[in-house]
Amino acid sequence: MNIRRPQQTIRVKALGLHWRGDRLLVAEVPDDTGAPKGVRPLGGTVEFGESWHDALIREFAEEMGVQARVTGAPQVFENIYTHHGMTGHEVVFAAEVAFDDSGFADRFTFAEDNGAVANALWIAPQELRQRGIALFPTALGNFLGN
Repeated sequence: MNIRRPQQTIRVKALGLHWRGDRLLVAEVPDDTGAPKGVRPLGGTVEFGESWHDALIREFAEEMGVQARVTGAPQVFENIYTHHGMTGHEVVFAAEVAFDDSGFADRFTFAEDNGAVANALWIAPQELRQRGIALFPTALGNFLGN
């Protein structure tokens, strides 16, 4: 099990918004027991000296083995949150991405950078609301009209 706590620094994240019709590609975010506590779009941390754009392309290549293309301007927002009593602070670049997803089922697993296996699926934002599933980062819901 991978117990995650926020780093006590400001991190820069790049998230890719990939759609199948009205369904967004998201990964399950587990709690400390491994049960899903919400979902987030795929992507990850921007490394020092790397642009958000290059980080997004790299993350999709590493996690899914695909060559993603950024197809839209980023929405940039600040995400300050609390996770298990610890404050996390991120600056997030979220942009539309495209890639050939024909080889992927509606649900699949992939490996995170740290080697942890994660579950991914396509789901409509309104279905998230109806099922009471949290979308992370929370501010992303405002951008998506969620």
